[in-house]
Amino acid sequence: MPFFCTLYGPIRRYRRYLRSIVCFWVGWPNRSYSRQVSKRGGMAKNKTAIVTGAQQGIGAGLVDGFLKSGYSVVATSLRASESLRSSPDLIVIDGDIRDSETAAKSVEAALSHFGNVDVLVNNAGIYITKPFTEFTTDDFNALVSINLLGFLHMTQLAVKQMLKQPSGCVISISAALADNPIAGVNSSVSMITKGGLNTVTRHLAIEYAKHNIRFNAVAPGAVDTPLHQDNPKEQLYALQPMGSIAEIRDIVDAVLYLADARQVTGEVLHVDGGAHVGRW
Repeated sequence: MPFFCTLYGPIRRYRRYLRSIVCFWVGWPNRSYSRQVSKRGGMAKNKTAIVTGAQQGIGAGLVDGFLKSGYSVVATSLRASESLRSSPDLIVIDGDIRDSETAAKSVEAALSHFGNVDVLVNNAGIYITKPFTEFTTDDFNALVSINLLGFLHMTQLAVKQMLKQPSGCVISISAALADNPIAGVNSSVSMITKGGLNTVTRHLAIEYAKHNIRFNAVAPGAVDTPLHQDNPKEQLYALQPMGSIAEIRDIVDAVLYLADARQVTGEVLHVDGGAHVGRW
C-alpha cells in the first residue's frame, strides 16, 4: 500500500483537530464580545435608581438621564410632584429629606414597584454663602439636617436592601469647594457638610467593598442651574480655570459613569473644569 495511503486516516483526523482549534479561537472573541455587548446594552434592564432632590436642576436632570438609560426611577423631593409625573418607570415621592419617613417611603416604593434598589443618588442639599462670623445656628442646623441627616436616613435603608441583593451603588453629590476653597466664595460652614460627604464616601467604600456595594461622590464646581440664576455668567466663568461652567448634563454623565463603573469605588469625581487642581 502506498505510504501516503497509510497516513491518510491520521492526517484527516489531525486536520479536523486543527479546524476545531481554529474555529474556537476565531469564534471565541466574537462570542465573548456578543455577551459583553448584550450585558452592556442591557446594563440597566430591571435596574432601579433612587434620586433625591429630584424636583429641579441637577436632580431633575438625573431622573431624565436614568430613565433614558433604561432604569426605573424613584424620584423624591419636597415638592417633586410639581414638576414630575409618575409613569410605569417613574415613581414620584413628595417628602422632606430630613424626615426618616421620606427615606422609608422611597425605598419601599422602589421595592414594591420595581423589586430592588441598585443605585442611590444623594443629590438633595442646600448651599449657603456668607462670611463665617455671620453663619447662625439655624443655618448650621439646616445644612446638617438636609445635607447629612438626609444622607444618613436614605443611605442606611438603601444599604440594608443592597446587602440582601447583594450589590449596589451609592453616589453622593458633594462640591469641589470642599477640597479647593476660592477667595471670595465664603462657604466654610456649608463645606463642613460637603467635605463630610467626601469623607464618609471613602470610609463606606472600604466598609462595604467585600459586599460588592460601591460608594462614590461627584464634586461639581459652578453648574448652570437655577441656584445660580442671579449670578452674572462672567463671575461664574472666573471660578473655573477652563473659563466655562458645567451644565447639568455634565453632572449627569459623571453620575451615570459611576453607576456603571464596577471597579470604581471610594472616588470623588470632580466636575469643575479643573478648579480642584489649584490656582489659575
